Amino acid sequence: MAAETPDRVLSTIFFGGGTPRLMPAALVAHLIDDAQRLWRTANDVEIIIESYTTSIDTEKFHAFRQAGVNRVSLGVQALNDPDLRRLGRMHSVDEALRGMEIARATFDRVSIDLIYARQNQTAGDWERELSRALSFDLDHLSLYQLTIEPGTIFAKRHSRGQLKGLPEEGLAVELWEMTQELTTRAGLPAYEVSNHARPGAESRHNILYWTGGDWGGIGPGAHGRLTLPGGRVATETALMPEAWLSRVEQTGSGETTRRVLDTEEVVDELVLMGLRLRDGIDLAQLKSFGWQPDQGRLSELSDLGFVSESQELLAVTETGRPLLNAVIERLLT
Repeated sequence: MAAETPDRVLSTIFFGGGTPRLMPAALVAHLIDDAQRLWRTANDVEIIIESYTTSIDTEKFHAFRQAGVNRVSLGVQALNDPDLRRLGRMHSVDEALRGMEIARATFDRVSIDLIYARQNQTAGDWERELSRALSFDLDHLSLYQLTIEPGTIFAKRHSRGQLKGLPEEGLAVELWEMTQELTTRAGLPAYEVSNHARPGAESRHNILYWTGGDWGGIGPGAHGRLTLPGGRVATETALMPEAWLSRVEQTGSGETTRRVLDTEEVVDELVLMGLRLRDGIDLAQLKSFGWQPDQGRLSELSDLGFVSESQELLAVTETGRPLLNAVIERLLT
């Protein structure tokens, strides 16, 4: 991969999967050193490690910091023990809070994930939970509204009537509005539909996804996007670690799929991802691929107060943000 992209600058490294306790800090350091040897590296490179709160160990986190990691993302998900069990999480609230304390004491930049609009969750419940998270003075929060995605375990449970107590639309909107109000008041406004940060603490790695940047997917189950002479290339690697390692040993790469995206796929990704950002998408970039929004639909959405267009940027407004999927569908179909 480095041979294909020799002129690129490495701006972020992301260790995902949520279980850093399974990876020795020495291996993390070795991988970072290799990446920085193979590419020119930005002076302020962002190196993130993802962790479940059951896997946090003070000594290990200090070792990761010594290895070069400068940001940690914790999969907390809920600050309510019954809901953690419903979500299939193995940790407790006490473990989550302890993990947040250790991470905050070890790293300058810490993010946590929380899910809201859960079963039987009231507005008061969420206000107390989010306020508790905000009290840790974190610089980044990823706050996801629980949705039922086709093909997931939650979708199967929902189809069997096993997810009772999900919020009605009115309550879901109230929880959304409360989330925006509390985070903004705490100095962490939304810069993306589900992500909130203090100015300057936005996740640069995720912004690469949302703005159509390039990233190399290397480990088991990783996806990548690379702009190469032949076009924008989508890559996938073997999901199971054993299959991935076997392919690496046989071919020198864990890739199982590599294909050039057509223009429509590139545009769809730019719109789907870019409109998630508060600042919106660069229309000049889209026009370079021959795409322009349908003026009739754009005027309709603008008249409804759902989108705004200025200085070659198209953005979804605060009013339209809770309806983001519908707005995107209207623009693309």
